[in-house]
Amino acid sequence: MEQLEKNRRRPWIVGVSGASGTPYAASLLRALLAAGESVDLVVSRASRLTLLDETGIAFRDAHWRTDLTQWLVRGADGKPDTYPPPALDDVRYWAAGDLAAGPSSGSYPAQGMIIVPASTACVAGVALGLSKDLLQRTASVTLKEGRPLIVAVRETPLNGQTLRHLVTLDDAGAVVLPASPAFYAGATHIQDLVDFVAGRALDAAGVPHGLYRRWEGQLGGGTRTS
Repeated sequence: MEQLEKNRRRPWIVGVSGASGTPYAASLLRALLAAGESVDLVVSRASRLTLLDETGIAFRDAHWRTDLTQWLVRGADGKPDTYPPPALDDVRYWAAGDLAAGPSSGSYPAQGMIIVPASTACVAGVALGLSKDLLQRTASVTLKEGRPLIVAVRETPLNGQTLRHLVTLDDAGAVVLPASPAFYAGATHIQDLVDFVAGRALDAAGVPHGLYRRWEGQLGGGTRTS
């Protein structure tokens, strides 16, 4: 029994909603896989429109491995073949409309969930417990099971209604992590800013990574080249 428990797969569930910011999700997914983490992926219907607009990739359930590979080899500038093709051996994909999927149940083993990017509609759905699709249902399950939920909200400006929803998520135990890049780490490319946000989400999840240069108490970091 102990060996069975040891070998049980416990993935991080990554939800991608319809907000602009699909490069954030790509950076996060690459880093999770590089860290040897198991990943379950849920891509909302709305996010497919954003992904198509930002990358030109039409994400399809039946061809998710091919489409995910094309997505993850692109940099934040949209250019293909920026990164080597990832190994997807320990990635499971669940269709957003499949409410009978594994992650919809609290008995499904998982380490936690990261929603990146999180749209205001997604934030509202999770805060209100609507569970209108698998992404929202999985987030609700994550909260009720007391597992980490990181919500990388990507919207500006934020109105009072969304702010109240974010406070509700914070009260429920979620980490509200605005997709807000910093400039002290010496960013020289847009990918550096994208990686910073993905790295902060991984920090909240406790997953090791090398996506950005950390603050070490020395001024002038933004102008250093090493």
